[in-house]
Amino acid sequence: MKLKSALLGAATAVAFAPMAFAERGSDGEVKIIYWQAPSILNPYLSGGTKDIESASLVVEPLARYDETGTLVPWLVDSIPTVENGGVSEDLTTITWNITPGLVWSDGTAFTSADVLFTHEYCTHPEGGCAQLTKFEGVASVEAPDDLTVVVTFEGPTPNPYGPFVGGESPILQAAQFADCLGARAPECTDANFNPIGTGPFTVTEFKPNDVITMAANDNYRDPAKPAFATVTFKGGGDATAAGRSVMETGEFDYAWNLQLAPDVIAGMEAAGKGTPVAGFGPLVERIMINQTNPDPALGPDERAVVKPHPIFQDVRVVQAMSLAIDRPLLVEVGYGQAGRVTCNWVPAPAIYSSEALSCDTQDMDAAKALLAEAGWADSDGDGVLDKDGVKFSILYQTSTNAVRQDFQALIKQWWEELGIEVELRNLDASVFFGGDPGSPDTFQKFYADVQMYANTFNGTDPQAYLGNMLCSKIPSPASQWQGENISRWCSDEYEVLYEELTQTADINERSRIARELNDMAVTGGAMIPLVHRGRISAHANSLGGVKLNVWDSEIWNAADWFRIDE
Repeated sequence: MKLKSALLGAATAVAFAPMAFAERGSDGEVKIIYWQAPSILNPYLSGGTKDIESASLVVEPLARYDETGTLVPWLVDSIPTVENGGVSEDLTTITWNITPGLVWSDGTAFTSADVLFTHEYCTHPEGGCAQLTKFEGVASVEAPDDLTVVVTFEGPTPNPYGPFVGGESPILQAAQFADCLGARAPECTDANFNPIGTGPFTVTEFKPNDVITMAANDNYRDPAKPAFATVTFKGGGDATAAGRSVMETGEFDYAWNLQLAPDVIAGMEAAGKGTPVAGFGPLVERIMINQTNPDPALGPDERAVVKPHPIFQDVRVVQAMSLAIDRPLLVEVGYGQAGRVTCNWVPAPAIYSSEALSCDTQDMDAAKALLAEAGWADSDGDGVLDKDGVKFSILYQTSTNAVRQDFQALIKQWWEELGIEVELRNLDASVFFGGDPGSPDTFQKFYADVQMYANTFNGTDPQAYLGNMLCSKIPSPASQWQGENISRWCSDEYEVLYEELTQTADINERSRIARELNDMAVTGGAMIPLVHRGRISAHANSLGGVKLNVWDSEIWNAADWFRIDE
C-alpha cells in the first residue's frame, strides 16, 4: 500500500482477514521497535505514549476504542448506555458489568475490587497521577458485587466514559499495588516494571529505556490467542533506523511513529519487506509556552512552578512568535501528505475542530509590529529585543528526532529574525517523555521556556483532554511532577466554560463549547499548534492482523496478530 492511499481516510490501515489460530504461541516471536524507549509500564506514572502503549500489551481497561473510533467492550459484557440501563437517566451514574471468569495473569480472579483500587490509586491525595483528568468529576466508585462497578459523578455527566476506558486508564491489580499508594507509587519498581495484567502478554524482563521481553499470557481469556509465544519490544535509536529495520532489513516486525520525511518512507517501502500504515486522529505537533519561570537560579519549589514567566505574560508575544512560523513549509519539510497545517489544539474529530483561527500564512511584519506594540525593542543595538531590563532570550527544547531538529532550526531562524535569542536543546525521547520525578529533563518538569512535542487523546470525545488545561492539573513537586497542564496556563474563564462542557449533553452544544475552549487556550498563549500529524508506522509483510488505531493504543489488538507464510 502506498503512503498516499494510506492517508486518504481518517483512520486507514492494512487489515487482514481474521483467522483461527491453531494454538496459543504457535507463531513464535514477534519483534516490535519503538524508537522512544519505554521507561515504565505503569500508565498512571507516565504520560508518554511509548509507556502507555507498551503497557497496553499487559494491562487493560474495561472498554476501549477500536480502529474506527467506536467504543467497544473489553473486560465487560457491553458498553453501558442510557438505552440499555447502564447509564442512569439523570446521567450521574454508569454501571459496568465485568465479564465473568476473567483472571489475572497470575491466575487470581479479576474483580470489581481491582477497579475500585485503581480509582483509589490514581486519586490518592499524596500521590501524583499522570491520568488524573480521567477521574475528573467522579464522586465515588462502588462495587455492589464482584462483577459490578458503579461510578457516581458529582453531577450529570454526558460523557461518562473517562474512568477505566482506553489505554490511558487501565486496571491495576489491587494485590500487586496495595503498598504503592500515594507518595510510595514511584518507589514500587517491581510492580511498575512488571505489572500483573489481563492482556495477551506478560513481562519476562524489563530493562528501562532499552528492551522488554514478554511471553504469551497462559491465562489470557481467549485460549487460542495470542498467536505469538514471545514479544521482543525494543526501544531507543531513531525513527530512521526503526523504519529500516522493518521495511528494508526485515529485522523487526513492527515499527512505531515513523516521524520521517515522505521521500524517506517511500524509499524504505521500495525495499519490499514492509508496509507503512497511517491514519489521521487528533495528534498535533505543537510548541508549549511555559507560563512559569524556569530560571535555574530559583529553588526546586519555585522553578517552573509559581513564579510568572518574565516574557510570556503578554499574549501578544506568543501571537507574534506564532505569526513568524511558516507552517506550510514545516508540513512540506517534515510530513508531506502525512501532515496538515493546523491552528488547533484539537483538530479532530471534525465536529470539534475550530474554524475560528487562521495561521496558514507567515507574516513577519505583523509579528514585528505586535512585539513593538508590546514594548519590546533592541535598545542597546545587540540584535536582541529587550524590555524593562529583560532580554528576549529563550531555551527551546524537544526530543531528539530528525524532523524535530529540522523544525527547531527553521523556527529558530524565524524567531531570530524578530530579534529573539534562541538556544536549542534536544533530549533523548526516553528521558524527555519518561516521567521520572527525579529527572530535570522531563517534559512535565519543563525546565525550558518553550518545548515542542506531539500529543493526542484516546477516543473521539475531547472532554478529558481539554481538562488537561485546568489549573489543578499543573505539575509541581507536590504532585511528584505529574499533571497534564504542561504549560502551567491558568484561566478562571476557561474553568467555568469547562465545567459547562461537563454538564452539556447535546452534541452540537458540546462541540461548540469544545471549540471555544480550544480557541481560548490557543489565543491565550498556552501553546502554538504547528502540524496536524497523521500517525505513521510500519509492519513487516509477514505480519498479519495489524489494524492501526489512532483513537487508542496503536497496538491495541496485538492479541490478533499472526504470522503470514511467505
